[in-house]
Amino acid sequence: MKPLSGSRGGQVAAAGYEIRIRGRLSEAMQTAFEEFEVSTEPVETVLHGQVLDQAALLGLLDRIAALGLELVEVRRVAGQPADRG
Repeated sequence: MKPLSGSRGGQVAAAGYEIRIRGRLSEAMQTAFEEFEVSTEPVETVLHGQVLDQAALLGLLDRIAALGLELVEVRRVAGQPADRG
């Protein structure tokens, strides 16, 4: 598997991410992402949190697809604190 851009040696170090999903997730659907802080905007749900490595990021993207959700954007957030809570 090809490493993500900006990675070193095929690994992505733990980093903060903002993931935008089209639509508003129900509370029941939000439980699928309980490791993330979830916020809603008028037309999107935004997940904020830490992703440990490339495998975890790909697993998260697979989970979004498996739930039939439309991924809008994945953004690495510089300076994201390790613990948001």
